[in-house]
Amino acid sequence: MKYDIIIIGSGPGGYVTAIRASQLGFKVAVVEKENLGGICLNWGCIPTKALLKSAQVYDYLKHVDQYGLKAEAIDKDFEAVIKRSRNVAEGMSKGVQFLMKKNKIDIIDGFGKIQNGKKVAVTAEDGSVTTYSADHIIIATGARSRELPNLPQDGKKVIVYREAMSLPTQPKSMIVVGSGAIGVEFAHFYNTMGTDVTIVEFLPNVVPLEDKEVSKQFERSIKKAGIKVMTNSSVESVDISGDGVKATVKTKKGEQILEADIVLSAVGIKSNIENIGLEDVGIVTDRDKILVNDFYQTNLPGYYAIGDVVPGPALAHVASAEGITCVEKIAGLHTEAIDYGNIPGCTYATPEIASVGMTEAQAIEKGYELKVGKFPFSASGKATAAGTTDGFVKVIFDAKYGEWLGCHMIGAGVTDMIAEAVLGRKLETTGHEVLKTIHPHPTMSEAVMEAVADAYDEVIHL
Repeated sequence: MKYDIIIIGSGPGGYVTAIRASQLGFKVAVVEKENLGGICLNWGCIPTKALLKSAQVYDYLKHVDQYGLKAEAIDKDFEAVIKRSRNVAEGMSKGVQFLMKKNKIDIIDGFGKIQNGKKVAVTAEDGSVTTYSADHIIIATGARSRELPNLPQDGKKVIVYREAMSLPTQPKSMIVVGSGAIGVEFAHFYNTMGTDVTIVEFLPNVVPLEDKEVSKQFERSIKKAGIKVMTNSSVESVDISGDGVKATVKTKKGEQILEADIVLSAVGIKSNIENIGLEDVGIVTDRDKILVNDFYQTNLPGYYAIGDVVPGPALAHVASAEGITCVEKIAGLHTEAIDYGNIPGCTYATPEIASVGMTEAQAIEKGYELKVGKFPFSASGKATAAGTTDGFVKVIFDAKYGEWLGCHMIGAGVTDMIAEAVLGRKLETTGHEVLKTIHPHPTMSEAVMEAVADAYDEVIHL
């Protein structure tokens, strides 16, 4: 069978790419070995947010007296929380199925392997192999949890995100290895639900990619919530021979043995590039990534790659943008290369974290003279009324030209607020333009304007 475009993988890169390609008039097929929507929709972005929402509601109920209300016998049903999360994921997957049908996109079930001559061999569940051809083949096979030699995953006592969101019973204690977004989101969820949680982070700060002030604030907040934090530490080995897990942790003060029911490994991801035919056709890879140009063309004409398998941030919204850019270029439309310096990053723990652009340290390293402003939510009327005063907005501007170099937020709802900074930077907005843009009162978003005002010594409410 012949198509214009075949996409291998139906995650937020693959399925979005397929829909945009169909809109552009291409005959499209998607090869998927498991569930439509990929890891993000079925085992990542969406179901984790459902878990976190349940945790947020439970936390509100436990502190209902702070809002002048009374409630008795507050409890949780862990199994029902997990079930709700799975139902949300299943509903979203059905939504993707509808979109595929609506856009007349063929779904090919099975494992796809690229071949010479712009062909894809698909192995079905029964072992049968069918070969398809296309003018353009796009690889969007995503990634999986990375496994460390000293932290082997057995799926029961040493688990990854997939098991973490579908455990049959709630563990009494958990060690989370790694404090990136996945690690801290699960740490927050389980801690809120009542599990005794310890985070072990190899680097000096938790959420180590964030601005240092954000990292420090986040560490204070999660410690206050009851999460134990061990930075500058590494898990050297795990013993799963007993009822639980004994983890040997190397710290600056020496080795320490931690005991828990479960260890959650959240130490990064590994691209799914094995056994998909890259070597057979001669597609170039480097350090676990497929090398592509600005429009996702590999070294082999007619073969493309997007998402977690290519260099760049392994984020759902990045994969979607890359796929759209790729097919619009194939269609001959005028399209610009993605600006990877303007990609927002979000962490959905409590407090939330959102950022875009350079950290203060990165801007200093690049030689900029800076204007830095910061506005705490403790000075926000909306945050005070809502009881969510933990956190702040920090903005970084080039003192010479007013360029918005970076924006870093920590607090309630900031993952929705960060889009203002992303759009502002895309439009090359200056600090004075943000300052003179009227923000609604009372809102959390006022903190952006106030932080800019602080940078320019015009802040009112501090």
